[in-house]
Amino acid sequence: MKCHVLILLLIPATLLLGCSEHSLPTTQSPVITETSAPYQPGDNIPALDYMKHNETYNAESVIPPQCYTKTDGVNNPCYACHQTDTTDQHRPNQMADGNLQGAYEFSDLGAKNHWKNLFIDRTHLISGISDDVILDWINQDNYSEFIKTQQANTDWKGEITPIENLAYPEKAFNALGIAEDGSGWVAFNYKPFPSTFWPTNGSTGDVMIRLPSEYRQQQGVYNQDVYLANLSLVELTLKGLKNISTPPLNEKRIGIDLNQDGKYTTIQNIKVRSHYVGDAQSPLAYQLYPEGTEFLHTVRYIGVNDNGTIFNAPRMKEVRYMKKHNFKSKQELATSYYREAKEKAFENLPQTLYLGDAGINNSFGWTINGYIEDGQGKLRPQHKQELAFCNGCHKTVGATYDQTFSFARKVTGAAGWGYIDLKSMTDVPNKGESQGEFLTYMQRVGGGDEFRQNQEMLMRWFTKDGQVDIKKVTAATNLYELITPSPTRALALNKAYLSIVKEQSYLFGRDATLGKARNVLEYIDDSQQPLKPNHRYVWDMQLAWAEQ
Repeated sequence: MKCHVLILLLIPATLLLGCSEHSLPTTQSPVITETSAPYQPGDNIPALDYMKHNETYNAESVIPPQCYTKTDGVNNPCYACHQTDTTDQHRPNQMADGNLQGAYEFSDLGAKNHWKNLFIDRTHLISGISDDVILDWINQDNYSEFIKTQQANTDWKGEITPIENLAYPEKAFNALGIAEDGSGWVAFNYKPFPSTFWPTNGSTGDVMIRLPSEYRQQQGVYNQDVYLANLSLVELTLKGLKNISTPPLNEKRIGIDLNQDGKYTTIQNIKVRSHYVGDAQSPLAYQLYPEGTEFLHTVRYIGVNDNGTIFNAPRMKEVRYMKKHNFKSKQELATSYYREAKEKAFENLPQTLYLGDAGINNSFGWTINGYIEDGQGKLRPQHKQELAFCNGCHKTVGATYDQTFSFARKVTGAAGWGYIDLKSMTDVPNKGESQGEFLTYMQRVGGGDEFRQNQEMLMRWFTKDGQVDIKKVTAATNLYELITPSPTRALALNKAYLSIVKEQSYLFGRDATLGKARNVLEYIDDSQQPLKPNHRYVWDMQLAWAEQ
């Protein structure tokens, strides 16, 4: 921080719980002269004021909070993101960052953990929020108003992604996951990524995919058979499969013998082919989405019904959007990975290419945008400093498929088309492994979350001596039983996150932790023990669904 003349008294962030009087950041940061900035080094500056005065809080925001976890040499949550798997020489992801498992290879700036919300005990902040207040809050639809605001804003230059009734998925999608409003969005059933996206750790969510119009049409007319066939082909090539089951498809309506049996019939399985069908007719590319593919991901509060059932609440914490604006071949992606490695070798701080209303360009062909609650709970565009956080996962991470996570984890084939349903899935293994993925994760991490502080998970699934109760975990009926919280914990987590919303302190961390993190480093130094070699793993986020 530069040294400036103090001209304004500070308001501690924790006192903003009752109300937020700060004006929201615009998508373009204002120009601030040096004399107008009111802070001196060492001041406790609210997150919004960093953005308001165009001062960077954390230039290393691409390092997620989970990367500061204490491993004690044996606890490894790092393997879920950082991978070096040389068995598939054709794989476009060439990051090969398995060496980062437990090795804190950070810049001097990154050696300090800037996610200071992890170290706040929020129990006193949430004590005055009643259950009725938080239930009323999470059951409100803030997405519909957000879309109307975007549509009415003639100056808005970013994407607009309406899905009618998205707050209420049972109304928004049919049994195949296709949006009822004709928008082309399709929800799919996928296994949540361990463990940030487990409801027990703070949020529920969903993901929708949409292919460009030519992938949905035959001679300019919408054709559901064509669309489902192309969606299946995307899944087939992303997962490297030879064939895949599908919902019933009429080959006559598509005009192609997709199962290659020499007849035009209604089929429920297609084989790998060279090109997509319908008006698209572009070639399939191994483990890469076609240009124009879009994803919409909502991060929601934890819904709690009157009977205690956990569900995806109507209110959204965030709406996240990705679009593949530019197709890059494996060779072109290699250049992007090399450029990233070169910049790191020269000890350059990470750069984020900001596109104004359109979000950010991750330099791997994807545009990324995100919206988050303002102090009153309305969704607003994220500031460029808040968006930079997205590159931590959707840029150079060794585990991803074409810079994405969820679609590679979709229930394979016909059974996976439909809105996410934790009760329909069991804890299947990852590819190449024999026991359930979540059981394996808890064993390797030593807890039910990266920080090993989810006490409810420790009480449910671990023995008194800290070992996973394998018999109990394997007896779980479904994922819902494994990774959803009790109503009491769900309401507490919702309240904790609401305190962050009122503070607008997202730059300091978005994890709704209840107590101060104990197994997280505030500073990295050479005395910290890296993971021992026998606690590092080669892992594929894809799942062995066929073995259910």
